[in-house]
Parts: sequence; C-alpha cells; structure tokens
Amino acid sequence: MRYWIDIMTLFPDTVGDMMNESILGRAQDRGIIRVETHQIRDYTKNKQCQVDDYPYGGGRGCVMQAQPLYDCWRFLQKAHRRRVHTVFLSPCGKTFTQEDAKRLASDYDRLILVCGHYEGVDQRFIDECVDEEISLGDFVLTGGEIPAMAVADAVCRLIPGVLPDPECFQEESHWDGLLEYPQYSRPEVWRGRQVPPVLLSGDHAKIARWRRKQSILRTRARRPDMYEKLQFQDTKQERKLLAEIEEEWEEGKNGSTV
Repeated sequence: MRYWIDIMTLFPDTVGDMMNESILGRAQDRGIIRVETHQIRDYTKNKQCQVDDYPYGGGRGCVMQAQPLYDCWRFLQKAHRRRVHTVFLSPCGKTFTQEDAKRLASDYDRLILVCGHYEGVDQRFIDECVDEEISLGDFVLTGGEIPAMAVADAVCRLIPGVLPDPECFQEESHWDGLLEYPQYSRPEVWRGRQVPPVLLSGDHAKIARWRRKQSILRTRARRPDMYEKLQFQDTKQERKLLAEIEEEWEEGKNGSTV
C-alpha cells in the first residue's frame, strides 16, 4: 500500500461511498491507496453513543467532546504502530492549496483526517492530537466531511499510479501557478462555436505555445493575485510570448479565450 488515509467522521457510509468511486475506487482496488472511514460514535463510553455536549461558558449548539475523538484517534495510532500526521478540517485552518496537496502527498504516506460537526470540537483534542488545521476557504459548512473528501481526493490523485501519467495533473490548474488552458473535444463545431484551428493543425509546438499563452491570459484575467506571483523563464521564446500577450491585453483582444 503506497498511501493510506483514515477519515474520522460521524457519517462514514456517505464518505466511504464517495471515496470508493471512479478513479480513487479503482486505485484502491489495485492496492495503490487505501481510504478508510471510522465512526467516532463507536468510541463513546455511554449507551446513547453521545459525542457532543453543551459548551462551557454558554452559547448555542453543542461541541464535540474530546474523549471519543481521542479514543478513535488513539486506536488508529496504535493500528499504524506510529504517530500518523493528523489534519483537522476547520474553517479556522489554513486555506488548502495545490501546494498543500503536493506536500501531503510527498511528505507522508499516511494521514488521519478529522471531521468536526455541530458548533466545533473541544480545543483540548486539537491541542493534543492535531498536527495542522486545513480549511477549504472563507466559508462555513455543516461538517468536515466535504472538506475531508476534497483533501483526500486532491492528495490521492498525486500518488504514483493513481492517474495513468504525471501529465494528467502537471498540466492542470494550479500545478505551476497557472490556470489550465481551455479544453475542447468533438465535434469541431457545436452550436456555431468552432474549435480553435491551431488545435486541429497537428503542429505540437504551436499547440503547446497556444496552450501556454491561454493559460497565462486566463490566469491574468481571472486570478490577478496568482499572476503577480508568476516567475517566467528568461528565454527568447518566453519573452516573445509575453510581449505578444501584453500587446493583446492592452488592445483588449483576449475576449472569450480567457
């Protein structure tokens, strides 16, 4: 097994079904990755399988208790016979990026993802067991299951063998700081819209140049924050391409291509 992810959740069936479909499901069948879900309620010490209680200090809602979370986490640590890097999915965490996906895929071979619910998780569990907190963005969801599935998907697809070739993800948005170029498929004309002729030319050099140009234009138009951080190659071809892009940008000719 090349990579193993354990997801601590109150809804293991929902998460498990999603993680066993499509590309990730096939990768699990081939033994490349393994994604397991664990019901936190199984680690409670009361007949009601209660995992939450009212917050100290008052306030609305309930807070997930530290003990059942800890007991589930501790079981997983013992099962792996070593401390496993633990991520808590939280709106208070660092916003998840492609760089984080690369880091988690390369620096670790096992992860524990903790899904919170209700009004949050007892801070003492976070302080005791969590190595980092991750958020999907500046918004709040009802639980950590959707973020956990997103992180697991983003990380697992980078594991060698999950996708047929590294180019499957190296040419995608965010891999090298650029958004992906526009994609087209058959038919050549659809509702009066034609595939750009260069993509039908068979000239791989021209196609590669067109795609890079569109990636740069799209990133500049849609994500100026990303564009400002780009570091371009200091080559004659790159300088010529950037000059061409700058000229078109000033003339307002980028239009629908971005």
